[in-house]
Amino acid sequence: MKAIIQTSYGSPEALQIKDIEKPSPGKNEVLIKVMATTINDFDWSLVTGKPHLYRLLFGLFKPKKPTPGIELAGIVEALGAEVKNLHIGDRVYADISEAGWGSFAEYISVNESTLSLIPEHMSFAEAASIPHAAMLAYQGLVDVANIRKNQKVLVNGAGGGMGSFAVQIAKLYNAEVTGVDSRRKFDMMRSIGYDHLIDYRQTDFTKTGDKYDLIIDAKSTRGPAAYARALKPNGNYVTVGGHLNRLIQLAIASKTTRKNMHVLALKPNKDLNKISEMYAKGQLKTQIDGPYDFDEIPRLISYFGKGEHLGKIVITVNNEK
Repeated sequence: MKAIIQTSYGSPEALQIKDIEKPSPGKNEVLIKVMATTINDFDWSLVTGKPHLYRLLFGLFKPKKPTPGIELAGIVEALGAEVKNLHIGDRVYADISEAGWGSFAEYISVNESTLSLIPEHMSFAEAASIPHAAMLAYQGLVDVANIRKNQKVLVNGAGGGMGSFAVQIAKLYNAEVTGVDSRRKFDMMRSIGYDHLIDYRQTDFTKTGDKYDLIIDAKSTRGPAAYARALKPNGNYVTVGGHLNRLIQLAIASKTTRKNMHVLALKPNKDLNKISEMYAKGQLKTQIDGPYDFDEIPRLISYFGKGEHLGKIVITVNNEK
């Protein structure tokens, strides 16, 4: 089978596409034919080895597993001896970050407990784009910040994967939503429901004097005091990712300040069924950048690192016949 192979940390362009042996499922695993996968911040950090502290998780000198990729949509091709709930031919999707990684390959074996069935009428490209980003948005807004009707919400990193879901979820609560990202993404951001747009290159939203009930942040480039300035009394700030030093500062602030500062500890796939229900009701749509071909993955990881993508970068791995 074809797979992306990483032998060291460094430039994404150094990744290689190689033919390797197809895996066999363990007793509680299923073999999945990967139909689509995506690019995430996890992949950027895994490939580049930055921030260096992450190497304690990934492997000190090279990754523990040679193939990146944490999101997938695919078809069950084989079953382990003790698999109980899935069947050959099932269409499945998941964030596999807690089960390892390796979705940048034509086949992968994954524990069945990690996987969910893809809803009817959802394409593989759509399914692959949902689990990680939609969970960040839903858990950040609903589980952590307890979003309520008619609140004033700001999304930082509004034109990426998380942001494209966050605005749609916030709109279910009749929120007034401001999106912060680069100006080149504004047309797309308007089309998915943002009420107000801020170009981060021109305006620092923490210095405008506007205050928000809820801020959800995928970038986290500022310290706690700056974000506190932009919150209403009793407002909530939730970071779902960003610069490591800022995440550490925010984690400390969440324990020591009276302001409601939160660092999301993502629970992969926890609310995926709720997201699937929203999709089925037409309340949620995917914003896909792509889908691209498998051999473009090295370039696309660099593309992701530049923050130029519109919504979620999706890659077709195996073509449907």
